[in-house]
Amino acid sequence: MSRARAEMIEDTRARLIASARQAFATQGYANTSMDDFTARAGLTRGALYHHFGDKKGLLAAVVARLDSEMDARLQRITDEAVDPWNGFGDRCRAYLRMAQDSEIQRIVLQDAPAVLGDTGSQQHCVDSLCQLLEALMQSGVIHRAPSLALAQLINGSLVNTALWIARDEHPDERLEQGLQGLELLLRGLPLTPTV
Repeated sequence: MSRARAEMIEDTRARLIASARQAFATQGYANTSMDDFTARAGLTRGALYHHFGDKKGLLAAVVARLDSEMDARLQRITDEAVDPWNGFGDRCRAYLRMAQDSEIQRIVLQDAPAVLGDTGSQQHCVDSLCQLLEALMQSGVIHRAPSLALAQLINGSLVNTALWIARDEHPDERLEQGLQGLELLLRGLPLTPTV
């Protein structure tokens, strides 16, 4: 495939994803039609079918893009942390705060689970948490435990709390409550008690 053709394909995909992302974020998955985002992107339904199969396939691509951006934000927090333990806690807090972002709320936390179900997209998050926890255990910062099980528990808690925050009429109150609960959970992990 020529470079120009590959760039054209990537451009078409990017335009459809950007258009759908905006429509899903503002109107929700159920209230958008394929014509909404193909027209906005200046493309045809045929382009959508060719690249994504259908509206559901396009939603999956939008969610993958958002997940990737969320992962990058969380990784920056880890990379910029003063120490690994604070980075881990900051990363968990940031995940809950992301539930306040209207785009993440609508697309990732509400529409994606309803439309796509459990696609296994959380596995990357679990794997990432598992590696961080294993490193914290190896360095003697937190208690030893099966890292994969602990990662599953923490990830499940964060995801469910983020959903709980996103689905409420008063997400600010729920975020504050979720952060308070998270602090209690995190206090039980370090070998040296935290305040």
